[in-house]
Amino acid sequence: MKSLFDLAPRADRSALAETFARERRVRIDDVLTDATAAEIHDVLTRETDWGLGWTGAGGEAANIRGAALRALAPPARAALGEAAPQRARRGEFAFVYGRYPMLDAYREGWDPGHPLDLLLEHINAEPLLDLIRAVTGEAVIKADAQATLYAPGHFLTQHSDDQAGENRRVAYVLNLCRDWRPDWGGYLLFHDDAGDVIAGWRPRFNSLSLFAVPQLHSVSYVPPFAPVERFAITGWFRDA
Repeated sequence: MKSLFDLAPRADRSALAETFARERRVRIDDVLTDATAAEIHDVLTRETDWGLGWTGAGGEAANIRGAALRALAPPARAALGEAAPQRARRGEFAFVYGRYPMLDAYREGWDPGHPLDLLLEHINAEPLLDLIRAVTGEAVIKADAQATLYAPGHFLTQHSDDQAGENRRVAYVLNLCRDWRPDWGGYLLFHDDAGDVIAGWRPRFNSLSLFAVPQLHSVSYVPPFAPVERFAITGWFRDA
């Protein structure tokens, strides 16, 4: 795993910082070396034990690990996450998507030596933290992470990421899905207070989306005909 996290030396940090200061968001294309991006993609597609995350009927976050998910009978598996679209129908915050909570897995020793443990360490190492500080101007010192998989039927409704006491300063999405088409949904959308979409970013392979917290955004619904999954590493950079 020698190439698991090598930043590409292409980013114009001054230009990116100007964009972030003006828009409160920026996307860094080709952020990793080609070999690094390809290796992480392989880890996500071949070596990650995907569970599921969703919102329950009362708005609480619910999760199930991969082994427990596979052990369920098909009807029970299909019933997971049913509350999420019902909440979305009422205009309430809701989500459902595949996930592997990297920080929980690291702390609790789910899969000792797993490449995603090493990836979490790289995300919290100085080369990336220094890039984030230079681009955003935020004095971030650490980050959490989860691997996410959006398959047909998955979505994340509008929200701002603002939670008291969480010290979230910058949200990030490291996209690792190849050749994603606009009609497959899964776009990172930014909204104004009137509900209009003011920006929409395709999950472009090997791109790092950064945006200030709080900021209204969503991930658009992935339709049944989407033939592939939307893979990403997501989380927040924090200053405490």
